[in-house]
Amino acid sequence: MRTLVLDEPEHFRRSDTDHPGDPGPGEALVRVRRVGICGTDLHAYRGRQPFFNYPRILGHELGVEVETVGPGVEDLQAGALCAVEPYLNCGACPMCRVGRTNCCENLQVLGVHTDGGMRDWLRLPAAKLHTSTSLAPEQLALVETLGIGAHAVERAQLTTEDRILVIGAGPIGLSVLQFAKLVDAPLAVAELDAGRRAFCREQFGIEHCLEGSPEAVRQVFGGLPPTVVFDATGNPHSMRAAFDYPGNGGRLVFVGFFQGEIAFNSPEFHRRELTLFGSRNAQSQDFDRILRLMEDGSINTQPWITHRTDYDGIVEEFPRWLDPTNGVVKAMLEL
Repeated sequence: MRTLVLDEPEHFRRSDTDHPGDPGPGEALVRVRRVGICGTDLHAYRGRQPFFNYPRILGHELGVEVETVGPGVEDLQAGALCAVEPYLNCGACPMCRVGRTNCCENLQVLGVHTDGGMRDWLRLPAAKLHTSTSLAPEQLALVETLGIGAHAVERAQLTTEDRILVIGAGPIGLSVLQFAKLVDAPLAVAELDAGRRAFCREQFGIEHCLEGSPEAVRQVFGGLPPTVVFDATGNPHSMRAAFDYPGNGGRLVFVGFFQGEIAFNSPEFHRRELTLFGSRNAQSQDFDRILRLMEDGSINTQPWITHRTDYDGIVEEFPRWLDPTNGVVKAMLEL
């Protein structure tokens, strides 16, 4: 079985490992077909992933094919193509019991806290597999990324009366854009990189893409501040500055994060009665909704995948994807 192991920062090792064996009760054995590469993987490669130990098999954005199912699995068949929900929650903690599984106190994320999908085969809980009869494996590997944006937008409870600003147009910011667009409310993007601004205009149809300042953003919205701001940068300077954008009664959603503390002006925060949200991962219902939207054409995944490689090329290609000049939006490993 082919496997890619990140032994330490900036060092992949190819290996042959044992087959994981037959699935147990409630499990499925799947063949990994596609692995999306995201910021979590890039941070791990650089040695900047806070929830990480080495060695680790990366890969949590997965498009897979079911090989066999274990006892008690009735709604999943061999040959089914699935997106993987990579968040392995315990099912017993207070958050799991009230349905907020993404906030599980014992959460294990594939490719982060436990080994992920950069290998031929995986045994997984069948409940974490979301089937599609019409989507290709590489589309299914995008569902987890899209789930980050879907969950963040759900947290904000957008309406058509909102004025929406997304700060940062990397993959996480783009995933927020995908779902903010569905609300049909005024929408702008603040992004320092000119290439990413152009990508948002040309591929996502976003008219208002600017470098960003509170004054410039108000001009876009006819002199009014945004009512909802999503910061998807994971940059501490941007996250601190994001408090300056929302108007009175506004909402600020931190989708990205960094390893540190964020300070803000308490009197100003209270004067405007802002609401601050954190947004973590996604939930099972997000995966099901995204699949329906992809299947009916409401979400077009064609612009997303900009780079591809196979097992033989990954060790050489992976470092190049860290270079911003290569214009990587989403890279895909084909197994």
